[in-house]
Amino acid sequence: MIDGVDVSDLTFALVADTPPVMIDGNWRVGVLLDDKASAAQAERLGAVISGQKGGPPAMLHPLIGEMLGIEMMPVTYEEKERRHSVRWGDVVSMEIEGFSAGPQQSPVNLENVFHPSNSTLTVGKSVGTRVSAFGIEFGQSGTSGASAPFAWSGV
Repeated sequence: MIDGVDVSDLTFALVADTPPVMIDGNWRVGVLLDDKASAAQAERLGAVISGQKGGPPAMLHPLIGEMLGIEMMPVTYEEKERRHSVRWGDVVSMEIEGFSAGPQQSPVNLENVFHPSNSTLTVGKSVGTRVSAFGIEFGQSGTSGASAPFAWSGV
């Protein structure tokens, strides 16, 4: 609940164009929001995502130089063994595979990490990435990545 509006079971993503040293700031950021959200839900989530309500997103607020807007569209997420994939309409397609030392081993984790989503991140590599949203365009595979489950509450 955010200001009396239930936002459970909705999904969002930040699309960011950042400098090579991300802490330098001046990020260009757009928000993709689940098309199931009502206008009231989108407004409340926008306030949280922008950092206006505090919580983990507030630490990103000083780094953002330009807000590119919010676009609502269908989102699908799939998880199979060590692979995770997400699609946002036809503008984002990403797939990551958790890295392990052997076929029977669990994926490698980084622990005690300062990150807004989770203090434990699963190390992975990009199987395929394509982004074409908010004037931000990139795509490649074989690069490093990380995944982590998260749920924000009490914001």
